[in-house]
Amino acid sequence: MTKRRALLLLFSAFLLILAASCKKKTPPPLPPPAPAPAPAPANKPVINYFTAEPTTISSGQPASLRWSVTDATNVQIDNGIGQVSPNGRRAVYPTSTTDYHLTATGPGGSADATATITVSAPPPPAPTPAPPTQTAAQMLASQVQDIHFEYDKSEIGPEQQSILQTDAAALRTIFSMDPNFTVTIEGHCDERGSAEYNIGLGDRRAAATRDALVTMGISSDKLKTISYGKERPLCTDATEDCYARNRRAHFSAGQ
Repeated sequence: MTKRRALLLLFSAFLLILAASCKKKTPPPLPPPAPAPAPAPANKPVINYFTAEPTTISSGQPASLRWSVTDATNVQIDNGIGQVSPNGRRAVYPTSTTDYHLTATGPGGSADATATITVSAPPPPAPTPAPPTQTAAQMLASQVQDIHFEYDKSEIGPEQQSILQTDAAALRTIFSMDPNFTVTIEGHCDERGSAEYNIGLGDRRAAATRDALVTMGISSDKLKTISYGKERPLCTDATEDCYARNRRAHFSAGQ
């Protein structure tokens, strides 16, 4: 091998080494993306409480169901109540011992609870009363109290239930004393709102009072209703106390 040939081979080897050192390296492949986190499971409905107050009553007396539910999209109570809001209260009038079942459902499942109202045996009949010293109309005026309502409401509130019970007992005595006596339940409103609207509201208040008395054993044939709206106020002052006194169902001798 000549000196010139050796130099050419050496130069060629140098070029190959230089080309190899200049060649770009292929970067390693990127790691695959991390999988998306699984969605959190929906919470199971929770019944915070479902109670009856009181739990024991006499036939015809009212009781209240109270409940509070979270994480539910549908809340149902059986025995004719149906769908209700997650938090609420409802007056009931069972005539025998009754189990009320609440069922709460939602994306996370369902939950249920039971509240029992025990209806005790009726007390023995009262002894025959002595002959009355008052007429039926006088007893109505002195013993039967007005039922009062919240603003723009026609439902009888829990605080009025004891008054309604007392009224029912007085009416039973009145009708037993005079079987031909009838009572008119007048619906009244405060001065706010139109006359037409208040006539309708007064009518609903009178009807709600009559229906509650019927559930307590008072014959519907003995009860009539009429609405006076805001036309016959007890009080004419523009105060909340006066408005509250005018929102009432009043009992008068039937016409």
